[in-house]
Amino acid sequence: MAGSSAKDMTVGSPMKLILGFAVPLLFGFLFQQFYSMADTIIVGRTIDVYALAAVGATGAIAFLILGFVQGVTSGFSVITAQRVGAQDEQGVPRSVATSILLSVGVTIIFTILSVLTARPLLELMQTPADIIDDAYNYIIVIYYGIAASVFFNLFSSIVRALGDSRTPLIFLIVACIINIALDFVCILVFRMGVAGAGWATIIAQAVSAVLCLLYSLKRFPVLRLHREDWAFSWRFAWQHLRIGLPMAFQFSVTAIGVMIMQAALNSFGSTTVAAFTAASKIENIVSQPFNSLGVTVSVFAAQNYGAGRIARIREGVRKSTLFSLIWSVFGAILVVFAGRPLIRLFVGDASATVFDQAQYYLNIMAVFLFALGQLFIYRNILQGVGKGGMPLAAGFAELVMRALAAFVLTGALGYLGVCLANPIAWIGAAVPLAIAYFIYMHKMKKNGDRIV
Repeated sequence: MAGSSAKDMTVGSPMKLILGFAVPLLFGFLFQQFYSMADTIIVGRTIDVYALAAVGATGAIAFLILGFVQGVTSGFSVITAQRVGAQDEQGVPRSVATSILLSVGVTIIFTILSVLTARPLLELMQTPADIIDDAYNYIIVIYYGIAASVFFNLFSSIVRALGDSRTPLIFLIVACIINIALDFVCILVFRMGVAGAGWATIIAQAVSAVLCLLYSLKRFPVLRLHREDWAFSWRFAWQHLRIGLPMAFQFSVTAIGVMIMQAALNSFGSTTVAAFTAASKIENIVSQPFNSLGVTVSVFAAQNYGAGRIARIREGVRKSTLFSLIWSVFGAILVVFAGRPLIRLFVGDASATVFDQAQYYLNIMAVFLFALGQLFIYRNILQGVGKGGMPLAAGFAELVMRALAAFVLTGALGYLGVCLANPIAWIGAAVPLAIAYFIYMHKMKKNGDRIV
């Protein structure tokens, strides 16, 4: 696009484009995890293991809301990326303005909803009595700061839709540094307990969101919106919601499954919750290459879909699958042989039971990493071409699988049932998504690679 400074992903080597986009994105996601991990590590090491368990017990209900936010803002940016690929110089700023207006509405609705339901959800999930107050004190701060998460995700997604994965990285690094510094200040200096970790996260995200916006306005002329760009059209808004809402609900449906699993986990007590929390943080780090691949192929697919270059989408999936396989092997080796030193980062000198249970989950998770990688690829490809219905259906499949694990496997197998819940959910979602992708691509190939 003339004068936009957007990166065109519809020409050039798909492998080079995917790697060039995914690597900065990967570092960005890793830093995002680091400042999330900072809360957990600092809480676990400076307060106690029960505070660690309290923060971990909020993961599912946090994901219920923040996953929706991430999904809906990512969905809005798919339209932006398609307009970039179609060289639509009027459509891009209109899409950005519409996304901002819709995000304001999302922020208001979900701030109210989440604050009102925080305590009841923790009670519904049978959060242990010795950690429920700290869990509530942490999550309520995160919920009051939803606006920071909404607009940081939105601005990052829009910039990525323009083909730039480096700018969000810069401000994620800034957020990480601010978050770690504020963790120590709020917890050790002001003695705010776990709530201090929540405030550190929210302030860091808010500062990064503002900085990302200001820098992006300077770098991308197309983001300097004019009065006519703000003209609201329900028809154009629906194009964004048609993709954003299925993506958002897909995340939330997955979160409900995680909540069910968390409730089953809570029944094993605070020690097991702490062990699983530590292992889950390590899992999040190991899965970030898959996450970066997923976002990359979504932008790649959206731009090429907008340009009508369908064969390039298939090639992008093949290259991404190769990267996924390589990382699956490396990641499995990492968590199996370096798991215990990584666990120690979170729990310090905790009991042997914590280490054993955390490593037990990591060993099981390692076997199924490739299924997780393919889940990210196929889900994001379908979302990138505007087919959000199947990822939503796959989210329901994940919900069913996790519910079965919680209600059936946990009763029969104990902690092993909890450990199998995620891998079973990954397979249950990845298989139908792969089938949907190949059916859709076969249909387009028969149609001469014309959009259907």
